Amino acid sequence: MRDFVVYATNKSIAVLIALLGSLSGCTVGPDYRTPAPPATDTYTPTPLPEQTASSPGAAGVPQRFEAGQDIPAQWWTLFHCEPLDALIREALANSPNVAAAQAALRQASENLRAQVGSTLYPSVNATANATREKFNGVTFGEPGLTEVLNLYNASVNVSYNLDVFGGEKRQIESLRSQVDYQGFQLQATYLALSANIVTAAVKEASLREQIEATERIADDEDAQLGVLRKQLELGGVSRTAVLAQETLVAQTRASLPPLRQSLDQTRHQLAVLAGKPPSDTGVPEFRLSMFTLPQTLPVSVPSSLVRQRPDILAADATLHQASAQVGVATANMYPQLTLSASYGPQALTPAGLLKSADMIWSIGAGITQPIFHGGQLSAQKRAAQAAFDQANAQYRQTVLLAFQNVADTLRALEHDATGLSAQTQAWRAARDSLDLTRGQFRVGGVSYLALLDAQRQFQQSVVNLAQAQAARYADTAALFQALGGGWWNDTTTGQGALAAPASRAAQAQ
Repeated sequence: MRDFVVYATNKSIAVLIALLGSLSGCTVGPDYRTPAPPATDTYTPTPLPEQTASSPGAAGVPQRFEAGQDIPAQWWTLFHCEPLDALIREALANSPNVAAAQAALRQASENLRAQVGSTLYPSVNATANATREKFNGVTFGEPGLTEVLNLYNASVNVSYNLDVFGGEKRQIESLRSQVDYQGFQLQATYLALSANIVTAAVKEASLREQIEATERIADDEDAQLGVLRKQLELGGVSRTAVLAQETLVAQTRASLPPLRQSLDQTRHQLAVLAGKPPSDTGVPEFRLSMFTLPQTLPVSVPSSLVRQRPDILAADATLHQASAQVGVATANMYPQLTLSASYGPQALTPAGLLKSADMIWSIGAGITQPIFHGGQLSAQKRAAQAAFDQANAQYRQTVLLAFQNVADTLRALEHDATGLSAQTQAWRAARDSLDLTRGQFRVGGVSYLALLDAQRQFQQSVVNLAQAQAARYADTAALFQALGGGWWNDTTTGQGALAAPASRAAQAQ
């Protein structure tokens, strides 16, 4: 008889699950679709030149824009600077920001696994209870019957929430989108870290150029001051000329401490970016001569940019999550079905549980239909829809800002090239003017004021030239960053796999 009861119980559970499971094909709420990209095939209102302007020197080579060409994953290697490549690889392995982003991705993945496990499978728990109670026979019409007894039971309890309207599925969808978001945040961290290191390395190289040039100029001006002092002794110049030259030398040398301070700060920044304390001496020193300017610049088409930039993809994941939450809020307004069952022995002694104990069982199904919650559920659904509208607007703004970022960088590269060409011409003219003015001053052909003016112009042209050279390298790195950095092509470190969208991975299974 006991076997028959157990069989009948199991059969009833199976029939009930099959019956209610047939109702669970409904998933309320919107089915998410990524918004279409802006209807444009260019970033700038006017076409880009086939190549940028050229000027003498390694930083002056022309650059060609190649539309539709893909970006390598390790894009910084295009600068052909081995110390830079080594530093970036070290930073990617040691940066606390990267470690934090990786931990956030793992956390989101585990939250997703937990939700999937609780949704797709029933919860099974084993329980054991021991009670001591006084039994009174009044309940059965025997007032004089009393008994004190111990009661022991052990059972296995099973419960399962039947996801008839897809609320749990939408919750899984929301958490999967959170995994996508954290994956793209990880890629954004990789990209920002590598781009910041390249920019800081270029800045350091530029500062070294400016410091060395300023020191040479200060030495030249100091030598000129010595000549003026001798001329003053011979009565060839006035005391005013000497004082003016002393002022110029002092001003030139006064410009060195701010440059050295910026250099020290940049060195400290590089160390911290690499995951080291600022006092670490292992960070390489960078000079502009160590970099090769990439002559071919890949430019992704706009329709590809929205599928490549980590910030756009992260915004898309946030929008997807908001869409799923609308489904969760909608499902909460429908009935919730729960199945439960328990089975186990019951005895008057602990040893009896292992012998011929009586088996007890139960089976049940419950349904909860919200009727009145003071408008809470409707308000929660409206709030979820408003959150979706907010995320949608933020996504569109992210796309627009990304397009602006690319357009600004493309134009910056064009203007950097023409600016460097002009600065090179200005430097040459200032240098020739200074040499000519010095010669004329020695023979008395020009006044000291003319020499002073020529010295100032040359000093400024040297600083401007170093800054213009560095701008070409820095804005080239900015373009790779603006286009997404090529992380999707990474097959060596597994970065691309780490940020593969969980939703797409699930669709592929």
